[in-house]
Amino acid sequence: MTEPTFATLVSRWYTHHARDLPWRHPGVGAWAILVSEVMLQQTPVARVIPAWTAWLSRWPTAADLAAEPPAEAIRMWGRLGYPRRAVRLRECAVAMVERHGGQVPDRLEQLLALPGVGTYTARAVAAFAYGQRHPVVDTNVRRVICRAVAGEPDAGPATRPADLAATEELLPTEPAAAALASAAFMELGAVVCTARSPRCGSCPVTSICAWRASGQPAPAGPTRRPQRYAGTDRQVRGLLLGVLREATAPVSRHRLDQVWTDNVQCVRALTGLVKDGLVEQVDETSFRLAGDGPPILVP
Repeated sequence: MTEPTFATLVSRWYTHHARDLPWRHPGVGAWAILVSEVMLQQTPVARVIPAWTAWLSRWPTAADLAAEPPAEAIRMWGRLGYPRRAVRLRECAVAMVERHGGQVPDRLEQLLALPGVGTYTARAVAAFAYGQRHPVVDTNVRRVICRAVAGEPDAGPATRPADLAATEELLPTEPAAAALASAAFMELGAVVCTARSPRCGSCPVTSICAWRASGQPAPAGPTRRPQRYAGTDRQVRGLLLGVLREATAPVSRHRLDQVWTDNVQCVRALTGLVKDGLVEQVDETSFRLAGDGPPILVP
């Protein structure tokens, strides 16, 4: 009798233990899956679920979002973090209306050509929305493959072509089974084969895990620590956006200067928001969210 493959073992585990996430429900379309993938970047699932639900309630199609100004996308994004994603998602929706009749394309090269859609997101949508065979590789998948197959404690900081090749080699040949395996690999890394406290006793591939067999060696160098948030420009940007999201009219520079005690840092953060297309200067003394009103006439 043939031994079950790595993908088979993980897929069987996934069918019984996968988290009940709304974007995994039957009938969820490609637009909703794309929104989930963008929101989930560097953001915990628990924070994404209510934001995803509210977003799709307001904009159930890409065309609905494309018809709104960028300011509304930024407002709706709320405090998910990295708000540039909201602007890029709207730009993506506009591109889909212009190029694909408002539909999320099903070809990988077309997905990759959309604004803000990179290697991971394009393959995730192709696999999870359209059931195609593509290696979907995020941090969790890289860690699973690195440990179980290569016997190393952790993967590097960024996805390499070698990571895509190693993952693709493990996928079943049948597209639907490969898409299921891709979701299973990701889930395993997210809830079992975690970076700091792996639950090897609950892992479906413990018996064939190369890292486990080698004694679970620790990383040779220092482990990566979460990025600090308090006191950073990111925090100041968030405070500034919070004021502008709540405003119904342009906000004075004086009011924005009051959100943070360090004026130099406050100015730097505001300048960065303008540069990133999240905020625009209305006149010499006031600012607003991008596109939050009639076009600004430049003399």
